[in-house]
Formats: sequence, C-alpha cells, structure tokens
Amino acid sequence: MNFNLIKSCFVIGCCCCLFVTSISAQKSSTHLKNVLIIYSDDQSFNTIRALGNRQIYTPNIDQLVKRGVSFTQAHVMGGHQGAVCIPSRVMMLTGRYINRLPKDGGVIPDSIIGLPEILQKKGYTTFHTGKWHSDYSAHNRFFNCGDNIFMGGMHFLNDGGQEHPTVYHYDSKGVYEKTTAWKSDTFSSKLYADAAIEFLSSTKAKEQPFLCYVAFTSPHDPRTPPKEFLDKYPVDKISLPPNFLPQHPFDNGDLAVRDENLLPHPRTALAVKHEIAAYYGMITEMDTQVGRILAALEKSDLSKNTIIVFAGDNGLAVGQHGLLGKQNLYEHSIRVPMIIAGPGIKQNKISNGFVYLSDIAPTLYDYLQIAPPKTVEAKSLMQVLHQPNTKVRNNIYNVYGNWSRSLKTMDGYKLIMYNVKGVLTTQLFNLKNDPWEMHDLSTNKKYAHKIIAMRKQLKKEMLSAFDDLNIDLPDWGRKPSQKGYGS
Repeated sequence: MNFNLIKSCFVIGCCCCLFVTSISAQKSSTHLKNVLIIYSDDQSFNTIRALGNRQIYTPNIDQLVKRGVSFTQAHVMGGHQGAVCIPSRVMMLTGRYINRLPKDGGVIPDSIIGLPEILQKKGYTTFHTGKWHSDYSAHNRFFNCGDNIFMGGMHFLNDGGQEHPTVYHYDSKGVYEKTTAWKSDTFSSKLYADAAIEFLSSTKAKEQPFLCYVAFTSPHDPRTPPKEFLDKYPVDKISLPPNFLPQHPFDNGDLAVRDENLLPHPRTALAVKHEIAAYYGMITEMDTQVGRILAALEKSDLSKNTIIVFAGDNGLAVGQHGLLGKQNLYEHSIRVPMIIAGPGIKQNKISNGFVYLSDIAPTLYDYLQIAPPKTVEAKSLMQVLHQPNTKVRNNIYNVYGNWSRSLKTMDGYKLIMYNVKGVLTTQLFNLKNDPWEMHDLSTNKKYAHKIIAMRKQLKKEMLSAFDDLNIDLPDWGRKPSQKGYGS
C-alpha cells in the first residue's frame, strides 16, 4: 500500500475541504450587508434640489438620488395625535401600520418585533444616535450600542435648543437617568453625525455587519440654523408656495396645536418667507452632515457592502393652506423624501408608485434575505428597487386624529373627510391638474359619484389598515371607536 499517496490524497482532500468551506463562508456572508438608515425630522417631500426644488441646496442628498431609487410618492400613514414623528419612526423600524401601535408608538411592546432585534440575532451590531421618541425599554431591546442619544421629541429652547442639545451616552441598562444627561456645545445634526462617523470608523463596524440608525432632529423647530447656512437663503429671494394662505379656510380639528402657534394668526407673506428660509437653512446644514457620514462610509471602505436608506419622518406645511405644521392630511404633510441606494439597486431612478415609510423594514428584510417576523404588515419594495416602474399599491390611505381620513387613487384624485365637532367637511382634489390642492371639487355635482366611489374605497382601505372608525356614523369623528387603537 502506498502510504505516501494516501497521505498526499488526505492532505489534498483536507485542503479542498478547507477551500470549499472558505468559499461557502464567503458566499454565506455576502448577503450580510450593512444597513445605514438616515432619518430627518419634519422634512417634506419637495425639499431636495435634484428632485425639483431649485431654491434649496442639498448637494449630498442629490448624490444619493443619483446613486439609488427615489420614491416621489412616499407617505407617512399618519397619527392620532400631534407628534406624528412617534408612530412614523416606529412604523419604519417595525413595518407595522399606525392603527395597531399602542399609544401611537409611544410604547413598543415585546410582541411587536423591530428590524434591529432580528438583525442582532443574525450577529449584527445595532447602533443608534439622535432622536428616540418611544419607551426606553424598546430602545434597549433594539440597539446594543450607540452614542449622543436624545430621548424626546424636540430640542426645546429652554433645554438648549438645536445649538446645545441635551443628550445621553448609551446606557446598556436602558435606564437613562436624567442625572446622566449632558448638554452639548455642538449643533444637533453635527453631534449626531459625529457619533455615526466615530462608529463607522471603528473596528467593530469593519469586523461584523451592522445597522447604523442616524435620527436627526432637523429641520424640526426650533429652526435656528448656523449663520453660514441661513445666509444662503435671503428672504427677498424666497418664493411663497402657490397655495399660501393667511389662514386655513375652516376648522380642520387641530388649528390650535403647538406647531400652528409658531407664527401669529393670520400669517403674513413676510413671516412665512422667514420661516421657509430658516427651514431650508436647517435642511442644508443637515445635508452637510449627511455628506460627512457618507464620506466616512467610503473612507472605511464600507459603502460597497452597505444599503443606505434616507427618509423623512413626516412633512410640514410651512405656510401652505394657512398652516405651519404636519397635523393635517395635505400632500405637504403626508409625503416625505425617501431614497434607497446600495449594491444591486438601480441607480439614478425615480419611482412614482405609492409607498409607505413602513415599507422600509420589509424591504430591508427582503434585501438581506432574512425572513420577516409575523408582526410586519407593510410591503417589500424589492421589485421596485430592481424595476422602478413596478407598483405595489393602487391606493394610499391616511389618518390624522379621530376626525379626518383621506384616500388617494392612481387616477390622481384625493378625498379628505373631516368630522370636527359634528361639522362634516369633504374635500376632493385632482392632483394631476392641481398638485398644490388649491381647487376643491367636492361641491361640483359633476363629482358626486366620484366621491361616493372613493368613500367606499376609503372604507376598504381603512379595514385593511385595521382602522375600526366607522365613517358612516354621524358622530364618527367625535371620539375613537369602542375598541380603540393599538389593539
């Protein structure tokens, strides 16, 4: 027996096994892409230069537009109270719909599973910096590291504003005692970008897959951009939106909410121009920080293996329809920017199909080849990332409070229904001819059948989104249904 031959074959066999094992390991790890989510605060859909607003400067977000797929019909589903950002962020991270979020997302029970939780089980580092507006326990469940964390809804001036944000270092116990908070001298967006850059430059980010969630508090008020960014927007160069009004024409149910008291009533053209200038300045400053984060990703040689999601949590009126805030169902408040870029995704493409922010989580599961938890209710957009003309929805349903609902259909029509203190109001717009929602068609008898048909479709959409408010009842807008929300 030739023992040398047997020995050689054994060595070669072992080497082949090791080689095959190495190749298999490489193949199995190729789908473990990194995830970078950048979320802005109160940024409306029409605030990106590359997507049509020629008055604003967003060079870094413009580059993301070129690198990926931009969704021009992305929506927040809505909220039942003024802080729409709370459910928006939870919907994005969980793929859940608004009507089944306890306390509108203020609490995320263990039964609702978030994307970061699933990724942790797959060996991911889950890092967070910036805003968190839900319960501390859920934050600790979702993220295993982070820094410069803001626990709250906005940087009130009395607490330091955007210039001196009060934040925390990551607390592994999830307690976040007020005594451990500290006040920074760094502008909020830069502070959060600094934390993200430090993480992306770390050994940890290079050695294992990660989810990095950067939750900005810009361009939410107080809108106090650094002078160099505000100076880019002289007030005399700012154009008023075509749908500017001194005041809203009827009571929409929340005209006295905090956002609506940031300027005196009625609004003046000059005051609104100042507000728009500050709004744009905040966005341009934030865009600079987005650029720094993307540069750090490149420098660490991570961009080739990272999917990037940029989106806004909800829109803002900023003078349109006589409103300032997001507590309404007009386009400026329910539509948001949303861009997805990364390996294998089409570049410099536009999708005009209806999507929700809650579609982000199932899309990421699909992209990463990870089975989503049963708590996901939204839809994956993977087909759209490969073929941007693909449509995943025929209609968009939106909710605000317990007194207003809306429906958009693919033929361009939009119905908004209100029941405020027993006063029923209906609005109908043809968005193809009237994108600024300036011409209400509801009183035109020509559209009576259209309104009836859209009301029927709205009820179907409400049912599919677990909205148990019965809009056929005369008092449907006065209080929540007996079952309540978050069931």
